[in-house]
Amino acid sequence: MESIYTLKNEESDIRANKIKMSARNLDLYYSKFQALRNISLEIYEKAITALIGPSGCGKSSFLRVFNRMNDLIIGANVKGEVILDDEPIYGSNMDIVELRKRVGMVFQKPNPFPMTVFENVAFGPRRHGNKNKHELEEIVEKSLRQAALWDEVKDKLDQSGLALSGGQQQRLCMARVLAVEPEVILMDEPCSALDPIATLRIEDLMRELVKNYTIVIVTHNMQQAARVSDMTAFLLMEEDRAGILVEYGHSAELFTNPKDKRTEDYITGRFG
Repeated sequence: MESIYTLKNEESDIRANKIKMSARNLDLYYSKFQALRNISLEIYEKAITALIGPSGCGKSSFLRVFNRMNDLIIGANVKGEVILDDEPIYGSNMDIVELRKRVGMVFQKPNPFPMTVFENVAFGPRRHGNKNKHELEEIVEKSLRQAALWDEVKDKLDQSGLALSGGQQQRLCMARVLAVEPEVILMDEPCSALDPIATLRIEDLMRELVKNYTIVIVTHNMQQAARVSDMTAFLLMEEDRAGILVEYGHSAELFTNPKDKRTEDYITGRFG
């Protein structure tokens, strides 16, 4: 099948990387409703994994499984295993605060706190016990530089984060996650509320961050998934509305030569 997507060049097979996280025979329930059924896949270290599929297939629910954000929803229940560096994150010994420090999240809509740019970025380190003013200043600058925002806000650190543009707010939220030095960054449609220019800046930032972090992104934009991701998982909703994993593989392979006809139908626009 001829691809309609512009794929980035691959220098090597990312599947040679270490497995950072994995889901094994995962089921997710919201009370009696089954949202996800029997999903197993591996997330590779220092790679971008994209989750694609029609609305309602459970992409965001699956993303939230990786740092237990679903625990905040009454009636949510996970069966199966989710592993982070050989440690089951749903085990009784898992420290949830530490987990969410290691596995940070950037949400669909920018959600800066109603405080200054500086305090937005310093919030996490302060919460984890760092009160040293000099160290906090270094963390804030480093995180804003990593988020490609420092040059734009270095003279506005005492201004409200809410005064920034939408694209700047999203990068501020990314800097806030980076400030606590996560290992994995989860992104739930981080560009859906942004214009094309801001979207490209976030995509460029992801390709820079993946040199040091593992990234999992939910996106409805398949061109974006093809441009930025190394691996892509296609989820689909079955007749009983439970989300299943149809196909998972190298993005270049999945978008140009999908193994499942349902994947081909979706990425060519025949449904979804």
